[in-house]
Amino acid sequence: MNLIIDIGNTVAKVALFEGVTLVNVIYDSNQSLDCLENICVEYAIEKGIVATVIDLNECVSERLSKLSVPLLWLGKDTPLPVINLYETPETLGYDRMAAVVAANEQFPDKDILVIDAGTCITYEFIDSQGQYHGGNISPGLQMRFKALHQFTGRLPLVTPLGRSLPLGKDTETAIRAGVRKGIEYEISGYITAMKHKYPELLVFLTGGDDFSFDTNVKSVIFADRFLVLKGLNRILNYNNGRI
Repeated sequence: MNLIIDIGNTVAKVALFEGVTLVNVIYDSNQSLDCLENICVEYAIEKGIVATVIDLNECVSERLSKLSVPLLWLGKDTPLPVINLYETPETLGYDRMAAVVAANEQFPDKDILVIDAGTCITYEFIDSQGQYHGGNISPGLQMRFKALHQFTGRLPLVTPLGRSLPLGKDTETAIRAGVRKGIEYEISGYITAMKHKYPELLVFLTGGDDFSFDTNVKSVIFADRFLVLKGLNRILNYNNGRI
């Protein structure tokens, strides 16, 4: 069984795979990873992969070092099952690459746009030849709400939950609608522009934030919350001779 450890900006996700089948996903603190000990007792783990976008503290580093299974640490020199055309692979977030790897595994002969809506919103493109061309990074949902509050004198800190209107009727609803609609229109714009260049484009949506899309391209959107985990599992299998 494969152990997938995905340490993000806000939370850590620990997943178990049997071959390519996702067995379980556990959410834990990215500052402690308390769940690791019990997981190793409960499951017969053969190998694992660690991917992190943050610097690990002493507690997490110690827990990982005590694991009795071989760990692959995902980095710029890790062999990948796709062609990476990114000019600075050392600065490429593992989650961005893992997401396109997973999408490519499902549709290896298709042009694919992967949209990951988490702390940031990323847009990644991999072509039908398995070549990852790169992508763009944009502020995520919570980041936009916080920016409007922190970089202005009087605007309040608004949450995504609450009264939602097409056009705001007060400051709170104006901010909520502005942020949510801004993201919707941004995503819709990316899809429309990419489909103009790649008419058979497939679009994957993943990440921790939920969005309601009102576009004419719904039929080409595949929603998969665990796309990054699946990509990390594929990279682990690829490095162990099991493509």
